[in-house]
Amino acid sequence: MLDRFRITGRSLVVAVLTAALTTAGLAAPTPAGAAVTQAQLALRWAPIHYQDVDATGSHALSGRSDYITKVDFDGDLNGRNNWDRTGQAGVSLAAHVYYSVVETSTHWYLTYLFFHPRDWTDHPFFETEHENDGEGVLLVVERDGSDYGVLRAAVTVAHTDFYSYTPSGSTWSSGRESVDGTLQLQSSPHDGFLHPVTAQEAKGHGLKAFPQYNINGDGLVYYPSTVAETPSSGDDRDVRYQLIDIFASGGLWAQRANTSLFASAGTFAGDDSGDCGAGTYDCTTNSANAPWGWDDGNDLPGRGQLATDPAKVAVEYFTIPGALSRTYTSNAYQG
Repeated sequence: MLDRFRITGRSLVVAVLTAALTTAGLAAPTPAGAAVTQAQLALRWAPIHYQDVDATGSHALSGRSDYITKVDFDGDLNGRNNWDRTGQAGVSLAAHVYYSVVETSTHWYLTYLFFHPRDWTDHPFFETEHENDGEGVLLVVERDGSDYGVLRAAVTVAHTDFYSYTPSGSTWSSGRESVDGTLQLQSSPHDGFLHPVTAQEAKGHGLKAFPQYNINGDGLVYYPSTVAETPSSGDDRDVRYQLIDIFASGGLWAQRANTSLFASAGTFAGDDSGDCGAGTYDCTTNSANAPWGWDDGNDLPGRGQLATDPAKVAVEYFTIPGALSRTYTSNAYQG
């Protein structure tokens, strides 16, 4: 693995990230040389994220329908009012991204969920829209003895299809599924570390590795941080987002049986109220998924296993030299 994908200088890196997390109230101070927490690991590898923005038509809300945010951006955990609330005054579309960390003795599996209150269109024929939208990415990091390990691979979610990537220099290659491209890394101006780079299309918000999706005109560039910023406009190239632990007390996983937020296991509740579907082909209901509901029906791993059994996904998607344990040492999805 190339040196640029390793983090060296254990004391410096741990101290910098620990200080940032402590300031945000996400971690208690730890002495130099202590093992990093899952929150620190998630922040270290969180993607720099390019979001294309389209301001065309009334459903775009001048571009705000393409802003990433949290599911309770409007102050409640009701998934069936998010379409309407997105366009109301006073709601916050500050940038948040959800994450979970699953561990084995050989690898860390980091899942990131990017949530939009609307999946929308401005086309009157053949295209549908729906309330709520959840796309994301799984990152696989090998535990090589360094603080943050070595990034080996990624699998992204674009609607009902998964796409796999490896960074330049990775020892992993195509398995049952062909690798779809190279996962690029860029340096963040907010922490100086190399982060993987992902991107989402406007409207439908499918997610791939940059630049397979890219900004076309207006767009947002989101950077991982410990604060949540709201874009100044639909063309803001420096917006910091805050991470939210899926397994936090009262968080998404704890709310999985909340019928106001979820219509069924892993599927967000969404209806066709308001102007959803007006001027388009249709507004579908209950059409967005949380990570434990993501599914590529053409591939072998089952529904939700990208998050809940990521070691299985890694073995199916990639040819992996060396050891890969299938026994989880930390996996809250499985209890």
